[in-house]
Amino acid sequence: MLSPLLVTKLHLPSPRSPLVQRKRLWEKLNQGLTSRLILISAGAGFGKTTVLSEWVDQTQVSVSWLSLDEQDNDPTRFFSYIVAALQQNNKDIGEATLAMLRSSELGASTFGRNTQIASKPFR
Repeated sequence: MLSPLLVTKLHLPSPRSPLVQRKRLWEKLNQGLTSRLILISAGAGFGKTTVLSEWVDQTQVSVSWLSLDEQDNDPTRFFSYIVAALQQNNKDIGEATLAMLRSSELGASTFGRNTQIASKPFR
């Protein structure tokens, strides 16, 4: 059985009051609109959430948002959150993935054994 998900992890934070606009980063994000996925990665405090929430607010682009932490390092939990985030924009996406995650055949040990190739935690 899949554990309940925290829905707050699926909501993009509201943009803050007027801040310095990061035009160069917005241009990079706009270039990514032709891609299927934009993945942002940087250390804590680098302004990822701030720039993304401002950009989404200005462009009105549809996004799937997911905030991860160390507890999400479990593959079953991680993919459950990925599907939940994507379902915010398309309710039909990921049903087969969720069924696979719920199946008794898959069990955490089987899923973990098949994903242990990655030596670093998801971040």
